[in-house]
Amino acid sequence: METLHPILLEASLHETIWGGRRLEEDGWKKLPPAKLIGEAWETEVNTLAQNAPYTGKTLGQLVKELGTSLLGPQAEAIFGPRFPLLAKFIDAHQKLSVQVHPDDSYASQHEGGKLGKTECWYILAAEPGATIVHGFAAPTSRSAVAAAIEKVQLEQLLHEEVVQAGDVIFVPAGTVHAIGAGILLYELQEYSDITYRMYDYGRLTAEGRPRELHVDRALAVARYEPSARIKVRPVALAAGPGYEERCLVACRYFVLRELVLKGEVHDQVAGSCQILSSLGAEVTINYGPSLQHRLSLARGQSMVLPAALGPYRLAGHGLLLRSYVPAPDDAAWLAWKKANAGLA
Repeated sequence: METLHPILLEASLHETIWGGRRLEEDGWKKLPPAKLIGEAWETEVNTLAQNAPYTGKTLGQLVKELGTSLLGPQAEAIFGPRFPLLAKFIDAHQKLSVQVHPDDSYASQHEGGKLGKTECWYILAAEPGATIVHGFAAPTSRSAVAAAIEKVQLEQLLHEEVVQAGDVIFVPAGTVHAIGAGILLYELQEYSDITYRMYDYGRLTAEGRPRELHVDRALAVARYEPSARIKVRPVALAAGPGYEERCLVACRYFVLRELVLKGEVHDQVAGSCQILSSLGAEVTINYGPSLQHRLSLARGQSMVLPAALGPYRLAGHGLLLRSYVPAPDDAAWLAWKKANAGLA
């Protein structure tokens, strides 16, 4: 069998009206000059591999070529033969619109068989007093929300929550939400492009026109009550002399784990591909039958570990995120579920 290798990816940068320059100012990314970049998509299927033997191929091409050996049977069982998860760095220099995402059932019926979107946020930095929108301040109704949107008064019904670095937010499908100004975060989501923009505070584009809203579909999928919990409870996982680890968020679609590397850790990919993203760690990964192959990962970079990669070793110091599609008996998911009853 041909040796599989990790896939070091070059993020896809997205210019937005609410973005800024913080991804470069804080040392995460090199940005094109004079552009306001809101999002860096780490695992977009059009992103290019940066390492041999995959150099120059897109992640989507590699999914087609490597199939289950890249994706893993567990990821395919949930998502089919497509890359399952999209990881992003998001710089909200200005506040984003109020949005809601459909679940898989609604998206399949109304969006041509696409996936819905459940996601989570790990707050990396936040200006003092910065807030997110998550659910409603009190139980409400579809008609009341529709009327508030029409009058450009939806803010009066929404719940805003102050956040700071280190907070972890779970955003299940159907949750009305928005990222406020002055927040930098890491997002992990089902790989879906379906976003219903419910409300945009009456803002106008540079051409003087309101941004497009998707009110009818947003109202059809929204939950009209306060969120059961906004900041979730990470749980400590097994540790060793070279590392500590927590499960930040877990659900049937993904597990997001935070690894504090203090030397080295040995692990193995099984069942699902993994995404590794460095939040400051300078990491060397060794892999192959005798761990003879080597690749480096630096701050702000992400790589995909194919499901059939086998054993690997991480060596270095700093903070690292790793995510994957869990099996039903995944220990991290079960531990997180116990600490966050009713959320996953």
